[in-house]
Amino acid sequence: MEGLRFECQPGCTACCEVEGQVHITEDDLTQIAEYVGMGREDFERKYVFRTRYLLRLRKPRHAQCHFLKDGGCSIHPVKPVQCRLFPFWPELVESRAQWNRTAKSCPGIHKGPLIQIEAARETAGEMRRAYPALYKNT
Repeated sequence: MEGLRFECQPGCTACCEVEGQVHITEDDLTQIAEYVGMGREDFERKYVFRTRYLLRLRKPRHAQCHFLKDGGCSIHPVKPVQCRLFPFWPELVESRAQWNRTAKSCPGIHKGPLIQIEAARETAGEMRRAYPALYKNT
């Protein structure tokens, strides 16, 4: 691939509504807890599922995210790395087929300025660094 086009569309929350999990980093946990006015431990107890290698936000019943509200992301200024980098995830940047498949649910893909593939790969590298357990075999 030579490059990719992507530009978030005003008012769009399509990426937040796709079935899946939202992984967070330790820094995300701290920043989000502070942003919503909770102690780190209380926030984790209420909103986070922790395994040995990964943290992820718990999913509420009948929704994808506790923080997705009618007006959009209620924690937008401190949203998790995974959310901030979408759609520049390694599995999407490295596969034209995956990128095009994701375009079916993301109206910003194939719009906006051309993003050079090396810049997209560099951004995808942030995902690998933030979540090494997700990408340890790739």
